Amino acid sequence: MKLTGRTILITGGSAGIGLAFALKFLELGNEVIVTGRRQAVLDAVKARHPKLHTIQGDVADPAQVAALAARVKSEFPKLDVLMNNAGTGTIRSLREPESDLAALTAEVETNVGGVIRVTSALIHILTANKGSVINVSSMLAFAPVPAMPIYSATKAAVHSYTQSLRFQLEEAGVEVIELMPPAVRTDLTSEFPEEVSKISTEELVRQSFAALKAGKLEIRPGQTNQVAFLRRLAPDFVNRQLWKASRGMVPVGVA
Repeated sequence: MKLTGRTILITGGSAGIGLAFALKFLELGNEVIVTGRRQAVLDAVKARHPKLHTIQGDVADPAQVAALAARVKSEFPKLDVLMNNAGTGTIRSLREPESDLAALTAEVETNVGGVIRVTSALIHILTANKGSVINVSSMLAFAPVPAMPIYSATKAAVHSYTQSLRFQLEEAGVEVIELMPPAVRTDLTSEFPEEVSKISTEELVRQSFAALKAGKLEIRPGQTNQVAFLRRLAPDFVNRQLWKASRGMVPVGVA
């Protein structure tokens, strides 16, 4: 993937992995736009990094995605990279009924629905500019962490969707890349036990940009390669180990 002279939109780019990638792309001389749900957080990011463009928007809301796409097409007609990074994850017990059924599927709406909506809303500008799509899935696309069952399922869905997207866009000249991080030290993993190995955002960026520069379409930093290999070799063992590592995260009394 060409890493300079691009116009890049990163969803969920106001913190964590998204912001780390945004700053690296900015450092390389690209024009970078980040989105996020909270205007106050975006304002703080803009104050610290004035060269970043910020647009408030929730990828789980179809109307906000349509508004985002209209603004991007108007203000950034050279957009040629979309990084679908926005995501949310929740520790859940599946042994008790959920009273809020809308909340139960919120991760699906953001993590899967958001990727599909934003990609579709921007597909014409990306194909016209022979661009790139980077979908952020996870190591959990290969094997779930049972304490985060819906989040894990969404990442498997993104993995499948990305493979189909790659085939459908290859003749249009759009490269489709999948980034599959392991556990990364962000707010999302703050409740993980200490024994769960986590890499820093800096290390994730370092490994990922080396892979992007090398032209890889499926990027598996850190432990992701190991989990993918072991999942093929001994799936029951990997699944059981991930359950043992995460079982203590499930709310007490229902697991």
